[in-house]
This record gives sequence, structure tokens and C-alpha cells, in this order.
Amino acid sequence: MTPFERRTRDCQARLREGAGDALVLFPSQNLFYLSGFSEDPAERHLLLFVPAEGEPVFLVPDLYAEQIREASWIPELRTWADEDDPREHLRAVAAELDLAGGHLLVDDTMWAQFTQDLRTVLPDATFGLASEVVAPLRLRKDDAELDALRRAGAVADDVVDELRSLGEDAVGMTEAELAADIERRLTDAGGSGASFEIIVGSGPNGAKPHHSHGERVVEAGDPVVLDFGTRVDGYPSDQTRTLVFAGDPDDEFVEVHDVVREAHDAAVAAVEPGVTAGEIDAAARDVVDAAGYGERFIHRTGHGVGLDVHEEPYIVAGSEVELEPGMVFSVEPGVYLPGEFGVRIEDLVVVTDDGCERLNDTDRGWR
Repeated sequence: MTPFERRTRDCQARLREGAGDALVLFPSQNLFYLSGFSEDPAERHLLLFVPAEGEPVFLVPDLYAEQIREASWIPELRTWADEDDPREHLRAVAAELDLAGGHLLVDDTMWAQFTQDLRTVLPDATFGLASEVVAPLRLRKDDAELDALRRAGAVADDVVDELRSLGEDAVGMTEAELAADIERRLTDAGGSGASFEIIVGSGPNGAKPHHSHGERVVEAGDPVVLDFGTRVDGYPSDQTRTLVFAGDPDDEFVEVHDVVREAHDAAVAAVEPGVTAGEIDAAARDVVDAAGYGERFIHRTGHGVGLDVHEEPYIVAGSEVELEPGMVFSVEPGVYLPGEFGVRIEDLVVVTDDGCERLNDTDRGWR
């Protein structure tokens, strides 16, 4: 049994426990998670029905049929041609699966066009969200997912090491040029492009946590926030280092970097099963608060990482979510001084039976 089929059967078991009569997914991370087929959303009706009982059924345009047969373990395909009214095929699949008066859990990101068509052909059905069933499964990564996440993390590690070696060669590059160089290096190292828009925040731009990259030129002595990752088998890495490529930063930067690094290490050390996400956030925040920079730590300590770069669990103040083995999330405290610089250090960790495993191993220093 493939990991995709096993996840689908787990979803069906949850449906039979009373969650609903079927999942209805469209091109999304949820569809890939269960079927192994990945595609961007488009205007044609491409839906996966996962009933509580029986076999899953794809409703797909003719032009996708061969792709899906090659990529997915699911053999049941119902196809339609461009000259057809897809709603008639939708009605036929719903009748085949006896969903007329059922409770359907639709993909959380499904376009309104398709949810409206479902409501039209199934006026007596009720609707909820697929995350009710899928999210608890995606929260804990299986062996195949962890393998992909480790390999994606290793690619990001390789690129960080290469960037450190640039030294003075990085001085004079624009942020945009450095971001393009990072994306090329990620691909050359075995990744699939960038897993999100690369952040290169030099000097005062580093004080903007979600600054992407612009035309500012990297200068000697600049702190540069570098936040990037790649994908391997669909799973992303996400790592941040704050580097100074040449010259000497001022003393305040060195102090702040030490504080952020200590906060990062304290949060990682606190990770183990049974601890809450809020307690991990507090472990990092307590260090920053004690150093007098608490008001400049302006975001949560981390976020879950899986098929989506940002997903549950969120490592945020007050969260009562208890950590379990297999959960993967970022630990990324930061301090941001507007008009001056920012510092963020980020690694991904996976919760183990007795602590955690870092998915990033590169030096966390600024040189």
C-alpha cells in the first residue's frame, strides 16, 4: 500500500466515525496528499470524491486522464469532454456514490464555482470543510514525508554554506541579484526551485520581517536576513540565517544576534511530546524579553511545515496544542529595529519520542 492510499484509507475511517459521507477535493495540497496527483487549480472540473465506504473516484477532463493514471494509485476515473456540461457528469458521480442527502466535506480552498455546482446538483446535501478530516492526519508526518523534508533541509543547508563562502563577493550585489543567485543554487543542489518568495533583507530592510528583495545594494558590514527554502518531492524547506558578508557590524547587532540565537536554542531545547506550542513560544520570548527587546519580537515563534510552508501547528503565545511525535514546525525568533537592521534565525524541527530532531545543521552564527 502506498503512503497516498494509506492516508486515503485513514480519511475514510474518520468519515465512518461520523465526520461525513464523503470528501470532495479539487487541485490542492489535500488532493496531492491523498492521491499523489498534483496540479494547479484551473477552470475545468477536476474533482476527487472520497466516500466513507467504497473506492475513491476522480471526475476529470479527458485531457488529464493519462496524467492521473500515471501519477495516482486511484484507478476509478470518470471523464468528460470539453463539449460536455460537466455538471451532468458531476450529478452522475454523486448518484453513483449515493451522496444526494449526504454531508460532504469540501476542500477548504475550493473555488466558489465548484462549490456552487455541488450545491446545485445536490440541493439536499449539507457541507463542511475537508480540513475536519485531513488536517489531523497532515499534522503528523509519516516516514515518506519526513524523508522528503530532511532532503529539502539538506539542500537549504548546502546553499547556506555556499553563501557564507561568498564573503566580499556578495558586497555590491542587489538584494534581487542575491535572491536570484540563491534560487539558482537551490536548483543546482537538487531542489525544485524556491518553496516561497526568497527574502533578502539587507541593512534596514532586514527590520521588515516579510520584506522580499529589492534593488538595495548589499554593503560591507550590512546584516542581511536570508530566508529561503526549496522543495523535494513536493515538501519544502524553510531556513533563515542573518549573515554579514564582509566588514564588521556594529556592537548592537552582535548583541541582538546573540540574544536571538539564545532564544532560538532555548525554544528548540524545550521541544518534546506533551509540551504545548504556547510553551515553545514562551521559551523563546522569555529570552528576548529578559534582554530588553521583547517589543521588537513582533511575530509568533514558528509555524508548521508540510505540503504547505505555513500550516498547523502554529507556535504562538497561548496555544494549547500539545506537541506529538511527527509534528514538524519552524523555530524562528527575531528582533527587528526599524531603520537599522533585523535578526532572525530559523530551523525546522520534527518532534521525536523524547525531544526533537533539527532538520537544519548549518552554523547559526552571523559570519
